[in-house]
Amino acid sequence: MAATSDDGSRVPAAAERAGRSARARRHRGAKSADHGRLRIGDDWNAIRIIALSQSNPLKAIAEFVENSIDAHAKTVTITRGREHGEHYLSIKDDGDGVPRDEEGKPDFKYVATHICDSIKRRLKTEGGGTGLQGEFGIGLLSFWTVGDQLTMISTGADQRPYQMSMSKGHSGYTVSARRALFGERGTELKISPLLEGIRALSGEKIQWYLASELRDRIRHAQVRVTVIDKLARKQYEVEPRAYEGRLLHQLPSVRTTYGDAYAELYLAEPDEHCRVALTRSGTRVIEDLATLPGLEHAPWSSRYLQGLLDVPFLNLTPGTRSGVIHDERYAALLAALQPLEAHLSGLIEAQQRAEEEQATQQSLRAIQRAFREALLALPPEEYDWFDIHARARGEGGPRQSDAEETGTPGGGGEAAELGAEEPFLNPGTQRQFFDYAGPLFSVVISPASSATPVNERRRFRALPRDRSRRRVEEDLTFSWEILEGGGTLTSTSDQEVEFLAPGTPGLSRLKVTVTQREVICAAEALVTVTDSLEPSIGSVIVNSRGLPGYTFERAAGELWRSRYDTERNVIVVNNGHRDFVFATHNRALQLRYLVRLYVKELVLRNFAGVSPEQLLERMIELSLYAEEKLKTR
Repeated sequence: MAATSDDGSRVPAAAERAGRSARARRHRGAKSADHGRLRIGDDWNAIRIIALSQSNPLKAIAEFVENSIDAHAKTVTITRGREHGEHYLSIKDDGDGVPRDEEGKPDFKYVATHICDSIKRRLKTEGGGTGLQGEFGIGLLSFWTVGDQLTMISTGADQRPYQMSMSKGHSGYTVSARRALFGERGTELKISPLLEGIRALSGEKIQWYLASELRDRIRHAQVRVTVIDKLARKQYEVEPRAYEGRLLHQLPSVRTTYGDAYAELYLAEPDEHCRVALTRSGTRVIEDLATLPGLEHAPWSSRYLQGLLDVPFLNLTPGTRSGVIHDERYAALLAALQPLEAHLSGLIEAQQRAEEEQATQQSLRAIQRAFREALLALPPEEYDWFDIHARARGEGGPRQSDAEETGTPGGGGEAAELGAEEPFLNPGTQRQFFDYAGPLFSVVISPASSATPVNERRRFRALPRDRSRRRVEEDLTFSWEILEGGGTLTSTSDQEVEFLAPGTPGLSRLKVTVTQREVICAAEALVTVTDSLEPSIGSVIVNSRGLPGYTFERAAGELWRSRYDTERNVIVVNNGHRDFVFATHNRALQLRYLVRLYVKELVLRNFAGVSPEQLLERMIELSLYAEEKLKTR
């Protein structure tokens, strides 16, 4: 039966059926175009991209070692050397070797033709791959970033060794029997020649990298990894890296629906090298956890922590195996880390407070030591505010000051410092070993700078000391002389001499030389001979409580920098003042700022009633000697 076309003409039935079939085929073609599976258009190009995705040759070496550990090896030897003029690198183990085929030979064909089809991944899926690390089946290709040719050697069931050879940039591989007297257990990889850019890769660097990269894998598997550098003629044992600091116990658990994470963290002194690594099943993935999005904050970025966070359930980027896929597993990890982060932040804050207290004590000791030395170098009738000169002569009474007895801040440390200078011992007290002075190391003159009227007398004393600044008393000879200027000395061979100023003003320079057997030390003092002195400032205030301590009081909106608290014998420092905030940018600058505040308060307290010009002169004089002694320490 004929049918009618669109223009009304008649068409045969066969043509109509052919048209319906064509329309059906077009319809089926349109439906099939909506679906399909991805396929690799160029297999070799894909292999090239995978092989070159690993940019770190050290990471490639670590993967070879991991393959040995997965093969249950107990000994892995990495050798760097030169053979027939070419540099090579070999990794040899005593593990299970390459799995064998039906004929009992190493199944190199499967290894070469099943890229991206890992046996380990199938074992993990079936539940028999516990402890195995690889899962992508592309680790062998990373030899492209190390050298030009790979040779893999393994023994078959007939105890004969077989080898497979692969070359960089070539798609083929060859398998052949290897000439040898007998086969050895395990597998050996040999890469030769090495690429030009990594021929200088030393055995020591390989050892340090593996110690960090495979720290837990080496420790848990109890495998011995040795690096033999034949070029440098050295051998290294890869010891899992030992972290510094205090191991933190009883940390909050990190639990997610995908599994638990394990944290091994150490609280250490702040340092740029302190980092927490991200690992997966014992292999390091990220060196610094703070570089990951969502974790670039304290406590991970505080540089107070060392250690690792092992997260076995994370998905890694297959190419480099040194990146994390930011999927739902990663998001679950970020949420589970919040209690741990809060706990660690509290520990770090406590550590910072302890460091600040320790720094304050160290600063206080340094300041008190500098002022003690400065006051010894200045005239006692003007500056002996704390009876330091009397203590230097051994006349200061017992070492325990009033401040120590009453618990006054600043007293205990000063008494100990003064006791180190000239220890006071009762006649019936038995000396300890550390109370005996060592050999002569230095000498100072007290006072080292002074002003004396014409034709007047002033006494000077030599203070010999050992390396620990204890007073030396035995086998000493003294020799005094006037190097410059006028005046006379009553004696030239005593420890304490008297200087008679000349009748004309000027500057005199004295020198003492102290000898103890073969050791000779010398010191100098300056004497300003003047025809008139400023009016007497008054009697010297002797403060038996010792040099004051200091404390902080925050008053950011006020202009005062410091004030003296007489009752507590402390100097109160305004740590909210803009000058103090500026000085905290540098440790040495902060110390000098505190010294100048000490100078201001001590001069104001001990030179009350003098003119402003004289106060400024005294401040300059005392700060000069105090900062000089601070610098020498």
